[in-house]
Amino acid sequence: SEKRLTVPPRFQKELQVHLSRSSSTESSDSLNTSTSETQTVAPGSSAADVGELQSRIKELLSKYSSGVRVSKIPQIYREMYWEDLSTEVLYQLETWPHVCTVEKIHRGDQMDGLLYPAKKIPPVAKSDTEQEKASQNVTSSKADALLKPNMETTPASLSSDLKEKVISILLKYSNGLWAHALPKVYQDTYQVKFPEDILNNLELLSDVCVVDYVSEVPRKAILYAKPQRCIDENLNVTEKLKRHDGVKATAEQQYEESKDQYLENVTVPSLIIPSEGSVSIMVLDLKNTNELHPNSCCVFLFWFVFVKYYRYVGKDYSSSQEQMEDEMKVYYSQNSTVSPAQSLSVGQLVAVHAEEDAWLRARIISLEDNRVYYVDHGFTEFVESNSVCRLQKQFRLLPFQAAKCKLAGLEAFCDDPVLVKAVESQTCFKIFAVEILEKSDIPVLVLYDTSGEDDININATCLKALYDKSLELHLQVDGLYTNVRVTSVFSDGSLYCQVPSKGLSRLSEILQKLEDYFLYKQTSEFNVLLPFCGKICLFPSKGKWTRVEIKIIHTRRALDVKFMDIGTVATVKVSELKEIPPQFLREVIAIPPQALKCCLAELPPNTGMWTPDAVLWLRDAVTNCPEFSMKVIKQDASKGIAHIYLFAPENFPDMDRSINRQIKNADLWKHQKDVFLSVTPSGTSSTKAISDAVSALQLSSGKLEKSLPDSAREPSSAVSTIDMPPPLPLPKPGDLMDIYVSVACHPGHFIVQPWNELNNLYALMEEMILYYSRAEEKPVNIEKNKLYAAKIGDEWYRVIIKGILRNGFLSVYELDYGKHEFVSIRKVQPLLDTFRRLPFQAITAQLAGVKSQQWSEEASIVFRNLVEKKPFVAQIQAVNDSTNSWDRKIVTFLVDTSLPHIDTWIHDFVSQSLVEFSKGD
Repeated sequence: SEKRLTVPPRFQKELQVHLSRSSSTESSDSLNTSTSETQTVAPGSSAADVGELQSRIKELLSKYSSGVRVSKIPQIYREMYWEDLSTEVLYQLETWPHVCTVEKIHRGDQMDGLLYPAKKIPPVAKSDTEQEKASQNVTSSKADALLKPNMETTPASLSSDLKEKVISILLKYSNGLWAHALPKVYQDTYQVKFPEDILNNLELLSDVCVVDYVSEVPRKAILYAKPQRCIDENLNVTEKLKRHDGVKATAEQQYEESKDQYLENVTVPSLIIPSEGSVSIMVLDLKNTNELHPNSCCVFLFWFVFVKYYRYVGKDYSSSQEQMEDEMKVYYSQNSTVSPAQSLSVGQLVAVHAEEDAWLRARIISLEDNRVYYVDHGFTEFVESNSVCRLQKQFRLLPFQAAKCKLAGLEAFCDDPVLVKAVESQTCFKIFAVEILEKSDIPVLVLYDTSGEDDININATCLKALYDKSLELHLQVDGLYTNVRVTSVFSDGSLYCQVPSKGLSRLSEILQKLEDYFLYKQTSEFNVLLPFCGKICLFPSKGKWTRVEIKIIHTRRALDVKFMDIGTVATVKVSELKEIPPQFLREVIAIPPQALKCCLAELPPNTGMWTPDAVLWLRDAVTNCPEFSMKVIKQDASKGIAHIYLFAPENFPDMDRSINRQIKNADLWKHQKDVFLSVTPSGTSSTKAISDAVSALQLSSGKLEKSLPDSAREPSSAVSTIDMPPPLPLPKPGDLMDIYVSVACHPGHFIVQPWNELNNLYALMEEMILYYSRAEEKPVNIEKNKLYAAKIGDEWYRVIIKGILRNGFLSVYELDYGKHEFVSIRKVQPLLDTFRRLPFQAITAQLAGVKSQQWSEEASIVFRNLVEKKPFVAQIQAVNDSTNSWDRKIVTFLVDTSLPHIDTWIHDFVSQSLVEFSKGD
């Protein structure tokens, strides 16, 4: 249960006393203002210096509009400007009425003053006599008569009984009592009238209490009890009274608290969003629009998006926070001078003694119920008043670690309690990898759970909580279904089906609404400007809109999407995607995906995998029949796949005439040597077909043809008429060339690419992704030393086959990047003429200026870290030409010109490293 403290009335009273005081006091050297002469400027100060000084005094006083003691000005000035203020300046403040206003006051036997912004003197209630005196130019003798104890009435002349009663009263007010309130408290306590003439000369009480004047009016003072040890048994002063350490500590604490007004203006550094490397965060808390508290507006200015509190994980973030909190624990637990803060205000930064003896940074958000917000942990809590201390300056250097963010794709549903609950259960107090889409005051993020074998997109997972459960279809074991559409067939024999259901009917209705809506709208208004993985968009296919989810972003133009209601994955252009109009967004999101993943029971037979012939036979079978019937044999919940028997309508439910048995009995399961379909395993981008919800595949002129938009059509003949692209022109010895090192093995072998051709290479790779991800699968005849396109990772590369292995893999060489790779024979396609026009970009290189040798592992690592994935200027020393472009080689110096005034020659660094390695040996 949450701890809640109701502040005691006494605490509130004391708090008001301190808030009403313009500043706390300290027993320190005071300024004697009764000087006979006043200089216009400080010695050695020029007019310009004085102008700057006066400007700074004005700025200082703007932070202390309620006034500040003159004696405190030097210290505050030093803290603000890191310079010492001459004490002579303090004597000149009265002569600068355009800068400040000085109000003189007495403290004991010394003179001090209160300093206010120019022409701002707080009104002070005075008696007629006092007003009359204030209106006159009082002489120093009159002032002495008024403010100093006269010789006839001394502290010793007051009765011991009265002094004891005053002491008894003041001991009950540890934080002081206003002098003008003493008579009433005295009469209420002892039923005896207090001698009010004493208020005109409070020094009569100086042997039993500390008198803190806050105005030139004698009665305007606060009285503090003195320790008993400073008073003899007759309550007479036996020696010069000294302030007790405890009282001094209280005064010092009060002064420190007054400095909070200044410290609150010390800006805590802003949290810097990491810009390089992988970023991890811990999610702390989440809020939605229904959780705005009116009295917390000083901390949370507004809520208009789905907001989460999080903090970054790493050396300069969570590790620094843990170190700071350890230092806070030592400081506040072991420092005997630390005591609870007294004067508090909303918005003030404080240190809070939390559970498990921890000390945390917090900001006060409510004085009524002592509620604070932990700025590094992102949550609020009710705390005890005695657990709150002033936050020291050294703990204000680290930026607040709890930051607000938006979760991409969830903003429109920030007030949905179902989504809020889903996000909370998925994220709070867990660590995630993060993709930062927008770096702004409130960054836009995509979270990934990387704790398991597969990375989980948290944004997309939470969005599924909005599915309408009544529209979900759960296939039943032994259930029979008719009018089933097979929307796609994968290379591993798995397929996606659409089964008539309430959800499918609802989907058809909403897609028709979208068709009607876009008839009267410019679709360019709905272009996707910020694509991210997990985002749901609309894609046009054969004149109809379909729902797609972004899966992989390849480049600024190309990305992979999954057709939610068909099951296929395709590479499309970003410009082809459209945002879902806001008024339809909730309806579109609420419908679960209508493509159900299935596999044919009993298949594949003993071979353990599908052959290209079997896959093509199945695709032909489903293409020739628009509707099927099916029987569910088993549900594999862990893989989300149903094992089924598939039937043409006229053969249902004869098991022997099912598609399963027909394909099993056909002679389709023997592999042909070196002939494979260029396909990918289950669960990744496979057929890449694009189709609509009515017909995914169609047969045209006896050939399997995908429903592709015009942009996806084959750019040229699949049979190459161009053997090799033109060779890349190489510079001559002595020439300079801007290059990029793509691969570095050691100084004797590394790969460079011409810097000015990189944009052309990126454009080529982008076009290859768009084409091959959509192209029809064809049998590929693999030959050694021939050119092909190969899919490595998520990209397509131009490669040459260097070797054919028995386990279905190929050894290939990337002709543009200079890397040797092993790739599955299934991921190879013919290289089209269109993609043979740009010269191969990889140039083999050797570092000039160093002796050729057998490079050690240490030297290779140093060289690789020094040059790989970096640009340089190459000064060519020699060129070794060859018929094959990948066999050509240059010998070159490398120069790092990234520093403004220094060029670094890499061979010098390598030579020096070799000397160091030899010394180590």
